[in-house]
Amino acid sequence: MDPLAWMNARLSEFVRDLEALVRLESPSRDLEGLGRAAGFLKEAFSPLGLLEERPLSTGPLLRFRRAGRGGRVLLLLHYDTVHPRGAFPFRLEGDLAIGPGVYDMKGSFVQLLYALRFLEEAGLSHPDLTALFTPDEEIGSPESRPFIEEEARRADWVLVLEPPTPEGDLKVARKGVGLYRLRALGRAAHQGVEPEKGVNAILELAHQTLRVAALEDRGRGTTLGPNRVQGGTATNVVAEEAVLEIDLRAWTLEEVQRVEAGLKALSPVLEGARLELTGGLNRPPMEPTPASLALFEKARDLGRRLGLDLKPGRVGGGSDGNFTTPFAPTLDGLGLFGRDAHQKREAVHLGEVPRRVALLALLLSEL
Repeated sequence: MDPLAWMNARLSEFVRDLEALVRLESPSRDLEGLGRAAGFLKEAFSPLGLLEERPLSTGPLLRFRRAGRGGRVLLLLHYDTVHPRGAFPFRLEGDLAIGPGVYDMKGSFVQLLYALRFLEEAGLSHPDLTALFTPDEEIGSPESRPFIEEEARRADWVLVLEPPTPEGDLKVARKGVGLYRLRALGRAAHQGVEPEKGVNAILELAHQTLRVAALEDRGRGTTLGPNRVQGGTATNVVAEEAVLEIDLRAWTLEEVQRVEAGLKALSPVLEGARLELTGGLNRPPMEPTPASLALFEKARDLGRRLGLDLKPGRVGGGSDGNFTTPFAPTLDGLGLFGRDAHQKREAVHLGEVPRRVALLALLLSEL
């Protein structure tokens, strides 16, 4: 059975299911919206396997299991979105399906649903499948991470159904993400009467900001953003406290460790000032391994059969695939092709849907 012909015949049905899910708006932390979307997913996937729900404070985590011929594949998808409810409506414009989260990544759920239906109708075997449908990826996966890592330890392969790159390529590497908070503590005093008795935390933090920026190494792809600062209480009071929030992105754990060592080595410039550093690595780098690159090559070979010329993409943003790389070969970017993630014209290209569904189905059948 030809997966492209099979999917082309069902494209209008696919679009109806896609619209139904996207209209169930589910911003992160919106428990009501997340609950409705989870209900849709339970109803859709229950006929195809065993589906369990675990309530979290950030929303329901769903675990889908479908027995196969041996070997274990973990699929990762999240159904929370960055868009507040009512941000913009679902609509069709030519080849585009536009809507909140349609590309990142509600379309991937419908893609997986149809890939599984194709495998069943075609009588094709597949490994044992576990899919985690998580409610908190867009806020860093604070509660889902332990479950993701637990399943990854048992997996032989991990497939992440995040969108591909803007060029349509799969993702073999993602930067690690570190979030840090540098707090400078000084001493308050009246700015007009006795400023000499004060220690200005904002001035201390200004010195430290330049030192933080000097840790950046763009030649290695390491960026360090001292991007948010707060401090002081009033213009006539020497600032007693100031806080700098720092965003780190790096391709390798070695670079993360170098930067962290530099941040921890910061020392006060002004006499009487103190520094406090908190935070750490939010997502480790997704570094390619020989096994993950072999997984990519298998996907690339299957893509060629479908008319896709897939390349190994590298991106700066993180995903739940960052968590699984230490435990199992991980391939990301297997979702639907589209554009404008996190924007008000977020969309998927409907003409590309059959090939992306077929790619996923064939990859599952040949692992």
